[in-house]
Amino acid sequence: MMAVINFIGSPRVMGLRVEKAGLQKHAVQITFSSLCAKQNGPAKRLWMGLLDMSLGGFVLFWCTKPHPCTFLVSPAGRGELGLGYAQVHSGTVWGVKTPAVTVEVHLANGLPQFSLVGLADTEVREARERVRSAILNSGLTFPSTQRIIVNLAPADLPKDSGRFDLPIAVGILAASGQLDAQSVRRYVFAGELSLSGALRPLRGALAMVLGQAEPHSGLAWVLPSQSAEEAALWPHAQVYRACHLRDVVQALAITEGASDTPEGWVRLQAGLPQGLVEQGLSLDLAAVRAQAGPKRALEIAAAGGHSLLMKGPPGSGKSMLAQRLPGLMPRMTASQALASAALISLAGKFDPARWGQRPFRAPHHSATMAALVGGGSPPRPGEISLAHHGLLFLDELPEFSRTALEALREPLENGRITLSRARHQTEFPAQCQLVAAMNPCPCGYLGSTHPTCRCTPEQVMRYQGRLSGPWLDRMDMQVWVPTLSPAQLLEAPDGESLATVQARCEAAHARAIDRRGVANHALTAAQLQTLTLEPSAQQWLQQQAQRHAWSARGIHRVMRVAQTIADLAQSDAITHAHMAQAMHFRMPIARESG
Repeated sequence: MMAVINFIGSPRVMGLRVEKAGLQKHAVQITFSSLCAKQNGPAKRLWMGLLDMSLGGFVLFWCTKPHPCTFLVSPAGRGELGLGYAQVHSGTVWGVKTPAVTVEVHLANGLPQFSLVGLADTEVREARERVRSAILNSGLTFPSTQRIIVNLAPADLPKDSGRFDLPIAVGILAASGQLDAQSVRRYVFAGELSLSGALRPLRGALAMVLGQAEPHSGLAWVLPSQSAEEAALWPHAQVYRACHLRDVVQALAITEGASDTPEGWVRLQAGLPQGLVEQGLSLDLAAVRAQAGPKRALEIAAAGGHSLLMKGPPGSGKSMLAQRLPGLMPRMTASQALASAALISLAGKFDPARWGQRPFRAPHHSATMAALVGGGSPPRPGEISLAHHGLLFLDELPEFSRTALEALREPLENGRITLSRARHQTEFPAQCQLVAAMNPCPCGYLGSTHPTCRCTPEQVMRYQGRLSGPWLDRMDMQVWVPTLSPAQLLEAPDGESLATVQARCEAAHARAIDRRGVANHALTAAQLQTLTLEPSAQQWLQQQAQRHAWSARGIHRVMRVAQTIADLAQSDAITHAHMAQAMHFRMPIARESG
């Protein structure tokens, strides 16, 4: 086998004849000797380029030996475009969307450099150092004598986080011939690398697998251990768990059908865990003594998914009641649990131990508007979206920013929040149940005889005026939570258990779903016209709506609550008693605090 190799460097070094060439497992071994060119010393360094040699590429060599020299030129990294090119599948998250990303790696001749292009954020650009150290510390070869170009496509999509560390490392290894470029394309890679080569979990693994089911159909995912357990919750996913970069390289180097896979490389059994709809019952409703009215309001809210505002003096039990509401809510379906888990995964807060349980979000009153509704770049879900199919509890309601509270009005009505910015628009689901608690005045004791209120009327008006009329109009129910006397607190018997009340709520919810396919809080105006009302109930509703000047929204909310009360009573029609109780929970604040 004879060939001529042209040099880049001294013009005196013009010809080099290949003496022998042999094919090894992963490389072509070439031995050559100088035909001309006077050597100035055995350690003289020469830049040399190897052209063609039926390898389809152009490779740089750094020579420190006298001729003849032996080099290993690897053809395994040659892709469709030639030696030194590899393509790796990956993905990212942008809001609730999870677009696919293609990582392209090209090893070229030129000065040694590691370039990363494709609208990469700071975390992604820092991957150059992580990937270099991870490859070297894994016992692999980093092509430090070549120019490395990494492209993250599409170029107009912003990329963030360290999720591209693993696909970049795999692409470099494939382009340099240490991995088979064709076998790499059968997988989708994502994960952050430590300097030692160990894989660290990433944010939004479950959301990525769900969102990229179509573009990456038939491909298996390679993820860090914790992220792989999360992604395997989707029953149709093919997920491999890897602990170290070395595990990935060894697994991809194994031939088809081999059984000697690395210990850190495991294919997970995809599917929903057992006990999907088991609800945590650690906070029992029986611990709440007396308070029959607030507990009744809690039951109605849980059965119909209605929003609830609790008002009362400090220490009366408002927060205690709200914390028990998730245990009363109907059990989640599989699709609801997946949707909720995917959103929580986007925030990096997914806990497999809470799978199938209704989320309970209780932000502090100092939370900003962006914290409640979402925002940032890239956009992240806010508290109202993290409570999707669960409960959002706002304690000390008037202490929240007016701007933040007003921003909740549309998502509470529509069940979704749209964030519009100059360069992008993102929509997050926000089908959550809102429960809020507040004191009647700054000191908290308005309407109480012991201790007495020390606030002036102007202070009370200013405090209650922090909540706008349109915001209060969106609350389905309002209830007064009184302070119990020591005798009532100590002598009152235990109430019903949480499991007993939850069974009634589950039955009422099932009646609503069987009747119209949605929970009562989601009934449309057209569906409300088909409700079965007794004549006395309809007449009473008309009178009270006229007397209190209720808006159309207020009338519809009373009707929805009345339907839930009828479902709890297993009644096919809304009676006068059902309507009266629904209207009682519509207007208790003015009555109790007057």
